[in-house]
Amino acid sequence: MKSMTGFGRASHATETLIANIEASSVNRKQGEVIVQLPRNYAELETSIRKYVLAHISRGRVSISISLEQTECAISPISVDSAKAKALSEALKELSHQIGHPLEITAADILRVPDIIKFEDKKVDLDSVRAAIQPALVNAVTNLVEMRTREGDDLKQDTLDRLDTLEKEAAAIEQYSPAVIARYRENLHRRLQESDLELDLSDERVLKEVGIFAERCDISEEITRLRSHFSKFREYLDASDPVGRSLDFLCQEINREFNTIGSKANDATLAQHVVTSKTELEKIREQIQNVE
Repeated sequence: MKSMTGFGRASHATETLIANIEASSVNRKQGEVIVQLPRNYAELETSIRKYVLAHISRGRVSISISLEQTECAISPISVDSAKAKALSEALKELSHQIGHPLEITAADILRVPDIIKFEDKKVDLDSVRAAIQPALVNAVTNLVEMRTREGDDLKQDTLDRLDTLEKEAAAIEQYSPAVIARYRENLHRRLQESDLELDLSDERVLKEVGIFAERCDISEEITRLRSHFSKFREYLDASDPVGRSLDFLCQEINREFNTIGSKANDATLAQHVVTSKTELEKIREQIQNVE
């Protein structure tokens, strides 16, 4: 089980290039990859995106790539001496005309386009790919490892809360017979208060109690809850992406507790249901971050 949030960073250097890559991911229902790299190498985006999606099934992943040329790949500085001399002669002429000496400075030379050129050698696509791929592999590996660690933390927290849900379900099951007994006692009391001398063994009383017992029977809901809890633990131990499956199970568990709450007709059972749904909501919040 993995989280959908994480971060990974890696670098790789060749003789001509240094590739620095940062990979980060956040929650998203589907898998999405955003690649940021120099425009000249935009055609590499497809293969980069394909590689990332092979390791990430859900979440929005941002891949930021920067490239630096090594010293041996940088061209020597070129100087246009003719243009520099022309600039110097122009300043001398201007000095003569205004009768004031003008000295040429390095700043003056740098302001004129193309006197000094800093041109990097063009790097072919294969060289760029050779620098990027190892860094991409390591960055994505680091990202997945972080998502796995966070997933382990989410799993433990979810297991603890699932224990609470199972205890609440057991308490509901254990207490539910008392609801029928209390209803029988209340019915008998109301009959006595109404001066109706009917024994609890009277067929009409037994029928009324039987109808109530059938209406508030939660045995099916408890059985389904046990099945959902078991499946939930199975998914938590799975290595495949299980976020959607866990989210669906949360909905099913919530439905069973809602049904129990509507059938309960008892304050104590209702309190157990409220506690269970509160804990389940915390689980659902955590599950939203699971791949």
